[in-house]
Amino acid sequence: MKSNGYRRAIIVGIFIFLGLAIFIWTVLTLGSQKNSFKKSIAIKTFFQNVNGLQKGNNVWFSGVKVGTIETVTLIGIGKVEVDMNINDQSVAYIHNNAKAKISSDGLIGNKIIEIYGGSAEAPPIKNDDVLNNEELLNTEAMMATLSKNNDNLLDITNNFKLISSEMAEGKGSIGKLLNDETFADELNKTVVTLKNASSNLEKLTANVNNYTSKLNEKGNLANDLVTDTVIFSKLRSTVSQLEEVSGKSKEIMSSLQDAANTVNNGLKNTNAPAGMLLGDEKTTKNLKSTMENLQSASVKLNDDLEAVQHNFLLRGFFRKKAKVEKANSDTSK
Repeated sequence: MKSNGYRRAIIVGIFIFLGLAIFIWTVLTLGSQKNSFKKSIAIKTFFQNVNGLQKGNNVWFSGVKVGTIETVTLIGIGKVEVDMNINDQSVAYIHNNAKAKISSDGLIGNKIIEIYGGSAEAPPIKNDDVLNNEELLNTEAMMATLSKNNDNLLDITNNFKLISSEMAEGKGSIGKLLNDETFADELNKTVVTLKNASSNLEKLTANVNNYTSKLNEKGNLANDLVTDTVIFSKLRSTVSQLEEVSGKSKEIMSSLQDAANTVNNGLKNTNAPAGMLLGDEKTTKNLKSTMENLQSASVKLNDDLEAVQHNFLLRGFFRKKAKVEKANSDTSK
């Protein structure tokens, strides 16, 4: 009897020990998951809609779990306060200008708080800090956006349908291009013209390259003009001389113009000889009379000379003179 009672006591003790061990293991496991046994600081943020976020959900930073949700409290219309506990070990890596947003643990998992951003220049978070947040786009807003996009897509489809029907009817430039052979022929001619212009441009470019290469060849006139300083100085001197000649020519033309003006003025002046001859009728008549008298005197003088030649006193003299002139003319022949 004593041995049976002792055995029963041992079995009961073993079960109690196993139960205590399982209880302690469970407490430690849950505590480690909820960070119950780690030092932490409390920070908070505010949302208009938490989309099912609950107490005990995790807080993540850069893909690492850094804390848990302590409380989710509705403090006003459209304003929810979310308090978080952050492990001391992670505090040094989270800066006070970081932001918080609501995300999901996997595709359809529990809601979590994701902390992101923050610059290294900002100080680390401390107890009771408030993080800025990024509101999660709710389902209604997403559906409204999708509905608006669908309406826009429908408008685009209708416009494309209208454009395609007009193109099929031959309206517009593209419709004419597809249906009007004349327009297509003109377009082909334009393309041919552009090809010819391109070919001519290539030839022009080749000629320019050829001319440029000749400029680099020593001994050519073009190269000498570009590189030979002596020729360039001579050209400059020649240009200077041409400028001087041009200046002198201008002076000569100016002098001739002045002389012409003087002559014109003299011709217009009735007191000058030339002006008197051209403008004074009386002087002109006297000059004409004098010329007629001179002509009449010249005729009479010729008659007198003819009579002298037939005079018996001078006849021999003129005959000898005629013989000498004839002999001189024969000699010259």
